[in-house]
Amino acid sequence: MRVLVTGAQGMLGFVLVAYLQTEHQVCGVDQQDFDIAERAAVERAFRQWRPQFVFHLAAYTDVDGCEANSSRAEQVNALGTLNVARACADIGARLLYVSTDYVFDGRGKRPHREDDSPNPLSVYGLTKLRGERYVQALVAGHVIVRSSWLYGPGGKNFVTTILKLAKQGADLRVVADQIGSPTYTRHLALALVGLLGRGVGGVFHVTGSGSCSWFEFAEAIVRSAGAPRVGVIPITTKESGRLARRPAFSVLENRRLAGTGLAELPHWREGLAQYCEEIRSESIGHQDGSTPSV
Repeated sequence: MRVLVTGAQGMLGFVLVAYLQTEHQVCGVDQQDFDIAERAAVERAFRQWRPQFVFHLAAYTDVDGCEANSSRAEQVNALGTLNVARACADIGARLLYVSTDYVFDGRGKRPHREDDSPNPLSVYGLTKLRGERYVQALVAGHVIVRSSWLYGPGGKNFVTTILKLAKQGADLRVVADQIGSPTYTRHLALALVGLLGRGVGGVFHVTGSGSCSWFEFAEAIVRSAGAPRVGVIPITTKESGRLARRPAFSVLENRRLAGTGLAELPHWREGLAQYCEEIRSESIGHQDGSTPSV
């Protein structure tokens, strides 16, 4: 199958393209190939490559950056997705759009289900939700996958940030009143490939199993790095001083995924252990002059 992946050089795209290439003819594109906010450029690229299936991962994911630059967030996350959806509709391609837990306000006490009503608190969440609406309206063969708290190779993420800070030896102040499900990109990418193979449609929640606070996640990361002398201090969201509002409880129930016959993703602690081992192996590879595998 001819498959196009937008945002191919991002953290999720980095691993997804590698998995897809084993069975499909894959074209990975990113911002250097064309501006997703330019409709004519998107349509020209899609007519040239004629994909049968599109994974739309490209997004402006800096949550506070979106709040400070709402016009750019609208151009990329909403209008960029509109352009991709129109192009898919024009050539009859199916579309899988990766969205976010931040479309919910997180005010409830149970995991959000796929059919719960979104109510985003931030510009990022709002623009990603608008993207969802465009996909639903324009592409008959669509899949929307909401995920959360991604970490993995190929990009900056919470795990690498905590590891870097832990090496400096100073205590870490981490938010303890936001709860979610950390998701390893390799686990998520395999699920996305599985959804392509199932030929399903609609909205799916796909996250790592289990849940924790950012504080608990940071504690686990520090322990995995063997840095017991580094203290992790819990703080409130208000104390963090972040620009954008975040949902307090953004755990997603992966109910529809189970209905496809695909297994739920492994627990986030398992994903963290695998990723930390991957980081260690890559570090060893660099030290002995070998090339780490992907």
